[in-house]
Amino acid sequence: MKGLILLFLFAAASAKLHYLSDEYIEEINGKQSSWVAGRNFPEDTPLEYIKGLLGVLEGDEAIELPRRVGIVPKGFEIPESFDSREAWPQCPTISEIRDQGSCGSCWAVGAVSVMSDRECIHNNDPNFRYSDEDLVSCCATCGMGCNGGWLKPSFNYWINHGIVSGGRFNSSEGCKPYSFYECEHHAEGERPPCEDILPTPACTSECIPEYGLGYEEDKRFGSHVYTFDKQEQDMQFDIMTNGPVEASFNVYNDFLSYKSGVYKHTSGILPLGGHAIRIIGWGVEGEEPYWLVANSWNYDWGDNGLFKILRGTNECGIEGNIVTGMPRALGRK
Repeated sequence: MKGLILLFLFAAASAKLHYLSDEYIEEINGKQSSWVAGRNFPEDTPLEYIKGLLGVLEGDEAIELPRRVGIVPKGFEIPESFDSREAWPQCPTISEIRDQGSCGSCWAVGAVSVMSDRECIHNNDPNFRYSDEDLVSCCATCGMGCNGGWLKPSFNYWINHGIVSGGRFNSSEGCKPYSFYECEHHAEGERPPCEDILPTPACTSECIPEYGLGYEEDKRFGSHVYTFDKQEQDMQFDIMTNGPVEASFNVYNDFLSYKSGVYKHTSGILPLGGHAIRIIGWGVEGEEPYWLVANSWNYDWGDNGLFKILRGTNECGIEGNIVTGMPRALGRK
């Protein structure tokens, strides 16, 4: 109870400071030692823009997915640390940090990132990269495109409709490259500044002219989708066996300034919104167990585009909404 009272008092005091000010960052660092806060977004970044990046909508609780429980073999010991980048070095997408640009498409970016990783791991194809553009623009049941979406329908769409390939903005790679330019989610950098959240692009059933395959011919599919019941070891075993997973969590003011260490919610009474990310591994720093997570705000946000978040306590809901799936074997209908 005393800890809750102190957290409330700190949150009330912090509410008087601008959420991106140097004073607010200093206050975060003065109240805890688990992680380091620093300048990411420029101080004049509008709050509504940041909320727009947090594109996980509420309301998919009624969608039931198969839950994997008790999948760890008897006697198997989960390693203290694991990094998918090291386990599957032949898969370049695992090391990639995508940039959702000025679009609330984290739900789609996280999903296709996981699909791409698992396509490489299980179908031995390091060159196929699922298209963010195809999912965010064409999945009507997934949500509202750049104005947010859901994780579960994204993987169901992969199974039922398939998703084509696509590279980064202006890359001319794949069937449908991303149409949103990479922008500066950082106080200093060489990219153009981020704009207000942009409209969702129209869904098209065509590949770019320079691509060699047709839209339907290029599609690949998932075979099945599943989730977990907040079972840490089941999640770990699945990641080390099958590859990264998508998850969502609640973002508070303090997270915007994350730089390094193991993040724990320190400041902010109410969440700004839900954000989808990709869990690629885990470890222990000091005495803090953590999930190793890839964000979608490019490499110069946070810790080279990554962050660590406390593991095993459902910190900010990170273990309460994990969704993933397996790709359909190539050549199978």
